Amino acid sequence: MAQMHLAIICDYPEENWHSMDLCAQMLLKHMQTEQNVSIRAIQVCPSFKWRCQKIPWISKKHFAYNSDRLLNRFWDYPQHLKNRVKDFDLYHIVDHSYAQLAHVLPPERTGVYCHDIDAFRSLVEPQQEPRPSWYQAMSRRILRGLQSCAIVFYSTAEVRKQIEFYQLVEPSRLVYAPYGIALEFGMNSENASIADQKILDKIGAVPFLLHVGSCIPRKRIDILLEVFAQLRAIYPELRLVKVSGEWTQSQQQQIAQLNLSESIIHLQALQRSTIASLYQKASAVLLTSEAEGFGLPVIEALACGAIAVASDIPVLREVGGQAAVYCPIGDVSAWVKTVEQLLVNPASAPALNLRLSQAQKYSWSAHAQIIAKSYLQLANC
Repeated sequence: MAQMHLAIICDYPEENWHSMDLCAQMLLKHMQTEQNVSIRAIQVCPSFKWRCQKIPWISKKHFAYNSDRLLNRFWDYPQHLKNRVKDFDLYHIVDHSYAQLAHVLPPERTGVYCHDIDAFRSLVEPQQEPRPSWYQAMSRRILRGLQSCAIVFYSTAEVRKQIEFYQLVEPSRLVYAPYGIALEFGMNSENASIADQKILDKIGAVPFLLHVGSCIPRKRIDILLEVFAQLRAIYPELRLVKVSGEWTQSQQQQIAQLNLSESIIHLQALQRSTIASLYQKASAVLLTSEAEGFGLPVIEALACGAIAVASDIPVLREVGGQAAVYCPIGDVSAWVKTVEQLLVNPASAPALNLRLSQAQKYSWSAHAQIIAKSYLQLANC
């Protein structure tokens, strides 16, 4: 069989969805080094065009940025793909929230990765997540694009359960392809760069809790901050290191009200080796989310030998297994009690060998192999 050309259709990096960028990078890397005999994987991502943010009289920068995002996603990117559709045999959309792109691609040769169903909440749970009609119309177009694809990949049994419950995709099209762990995340990970070593030096030897991820509502940063505030009252030297995400206005107000500004270190745009060092040094890694599609920080933390404390939700139970510690969603007192016990007695956490063995179940190489095999089968249909 001749080598097939597979387009890896990526997110705009300007959107700063680091987990989606990581998925694209790892898939490309392992496709190009391990699957290159049968498939030639090629990254596709047009240049992001700034329009609204260049208009001086638009005072609301957030509005201008989101307007540019919509124009790029729904006009520029489809036009770019239309001009390149003949360059490829197969097409893989890395992020389901870009599934509207499937409308300009041959559906019988296109697949998409569905990481969660957040983009469709306003359609399947309109009472829980009310949105204006224009937003629902946008979500509906994305969903129809996803539904047109020949293959829909997913990361956890919980995501599949939700897809099937809301009848979003025909089950026969679903393929399980869990995430992996980048090489930087491990007990013997490489040292951080000189630039990022300064960040580690800034933290120093003080004990700290670590959160890695965005500040969107489902991450329940409000719980993270409240838990940290109560723990800091017991351990004044304790710090919270927050990696990635922009504080919302309400989160900034909560930080001020709880008098936490001097005890939080907010870091962004770190190399993976530096994040790995933070996992290794943290007293505990907290993931307070009320919903997740996978929960990469859990397995990354475990791979680095860290103690991971996560919300007790099915998807995190699935990923963390018996190697993580779990607390009820939003139960501040339970979180404080659990983390305090771990600070006093780290040995009460799941054993190190259990944490490492759980992380070893996940591999980007296996992830790429599953996706490559699926597209080769599709090409032979």
